Amino acid sequence: MDTPLSTIAVVGLGTMGTGIAEVLVRAGREVVGIDIDDGAARRAVAALESSTARAVVRGRVTEKERRDALARFRTFSDPRAAADAELVVEVVPESYEVKERVFRELDAIVSPTAILATGTNALSVTRLAAGSRHPERVLGLHFFAPVPAMRLVEVVSSVLTAPPAVAAVTALARELGKEPVAVGDRPGFVADGLLFGYLNQAAAMYEAKYASREDIDTAMRLGCGLPMGPLALLDLIGVDTARTVLEAMYCASHDRLHAPAPVLGQLAGAGLTGRKAGRGFYTYEAAGGATVVPDALTPSPGAGAGPGTVTGRTVRSVGVAGSGTMASGIAEVFAKAGYEVVLAARGRAKADTARDRIAASLGRSVAKGRLTAVDRDAALAGIVPAGSPDAFAGVDLVVEAVAEDLAVKQRLFATLDRVCTSGAVLATTTSSLPVVACARATSRPQDVVGMHFFNPAPAMKLVEVVRTVLTTDEAHATVREVCLRAGKHPVDCGDRAGFIVNALLFPYLNNAVKMVQEHYATPDDIDAAMRLGGGYPMGPFELLDVVGLDVSLAIERVLHRAFRDPGLAPAPLLEHLVAAGCLGRKTGRGFREHARR
Repeated sequence: MDTPLSTIAVVGLGTMGTGIAEVLVRAGREVVGIDIDDGAARRAVAALESSTARAVVRGRVTEKERRDALARFRTFSDPRAAADAELVVEVVPESYEVKERVFRELDAIVSPTAILATGTNALSVTRLAAGSRHPERVLGLHFFAPVPAMRLVEVVSSVLTAPPAVAAVTALARELGKEPVAVGDRPGFVADGLLFGYLNQAAAMYEAKYASREDIDTAMRLGCGLPMGPLALLDLIGVDTARTVLEAMYCASHDRLHAPAPVLGQLAGAGLTGRKAGRGFYTYEAAGGATVVPDALTPSPGAGAGPGTVTGRTVRSVGVAGSGTMASGIAEVFAKAGYEVVLAARGRAKADTARDRIAASLGRSVAKGRLTAVDRDAALAGIVPAGSPDAFAGVDLVVEAVAEDLAVKQRLFATLDRVCTSGAVLATTTSSLPVVACARATSRPQDVVGMHFFNPAPAMKLVEVVRTVLTTDEAHATVREVCLRAGKHPVDCGDRAGFIVNALLFPYLNNAVKMVQEHYATPDDIDAAMRLGGGYPMGPFELLDVVGLDVSLAIERVLHRAFRDPGLAPAPLLEHLVAAGCLGRKTGRGFREHARR
């Protein structure tokens, strides 16, 4: 099978098939487009004409190159047009019945040496191959949408696939300017195998009314740097498509995290399949459009502040407890927003060191033109270092950022209860401990709220505002208003393990570790798949090494204890690396080797 793959047939001319055809003709291949729907064929031609015209305008191709590319694309309604193809890529609907029928037809049409590729991301390549006369030539070729822009291609082998077929399509993918990743046959492969579990958890979180769709999506965009929130992404992919993929994953894994959230079935059953229908989790201006329009679930301005017209208490001064990186960052945020800040640590020397850290950070902002020298001096002048929490006696809000240890936090909250004036709001920055446990250490649990900042606090806009069953609307509104004045974006959530971001992020990271543990893929391939196929700023193993494997393990254990779901149990490989002292960048070794700092 050392064919150069100069003539390629694409069966199915929907959005994905049209995108594949475009990258092939622009790479000089003769492309035979096949679709039983003449309308689909016409739309494919029109789309190719439009996209290549834009490429000419942008100077990416010449007019002659455009005409030549269009001449290499021919469409037919009869599968027999694929007779001379050296490679056939099918991208018909995700149905065994439909795909198996296509493969049976192709078996009788194409040369025995032609390669047959399925574009599935959910169905078994092995099953499709087994039904073919020549299973050794069947493999998976999973592109990502939009095909011209996304660089990842997963090349999927079954136990029946001949290595020369894999080598031929891998070489083709590289010639197309793509990054091929070799994977075995299991539902979802690498990228979707990780992505759809995360999307399913987000759907379940929304279904449980734990947080609004807007807050879930905003939290993941701002907290993780993702290009799109999970519910908006489900609408883009198609709610019905996502449910099909998850059903296939669950059948293979029997992991409850892959069992489709009931809301996916309810939406799909009602025809609310996302953008293509004009409505899914969100409502769109038109079917197939991307513009979201308000609907009955869209929050009104200020809706997050609590029922009715509840407003927060006046906050002029803020106390920050702690002297580490997070405490310093939070103090800097409040000082730049014009608040009087009392920065208290265990001893005046630690508080002075934290203030010096803030001064250095503000100095860097001035050097980069993000802050004026006058504003820097004003912010620094507003920070008063102190050696004990007694200095918080007159502040209106206290934010603690001490060690992530419940006993330590409870002792501090008991002290704050004694020191702080009546009406002061007390906030914890915990990312994994129950906020209510901190609240119960005081005689005023109604005034205790969670304020989960993200690191680095001066740069990250997200704050998860966590209210317990005891928190008053007034205390909750106070924290939201302070966040907004400080230039942060507050999202509301209840007091349960992981809140929004960590509850969705860390199971995804844990599942990535399981893929490596099961020898399904390497950390490099998985990182590449999520960066190139999912648009993630960092791959899961890059992120694990940055966060710290010990920190990740601790959060995984909290989630597992809270939800008692076997699928949330920490991957043994993660536990073993932590036990060996391989904690990531901070120790010089995690999933990769790093230079010691």
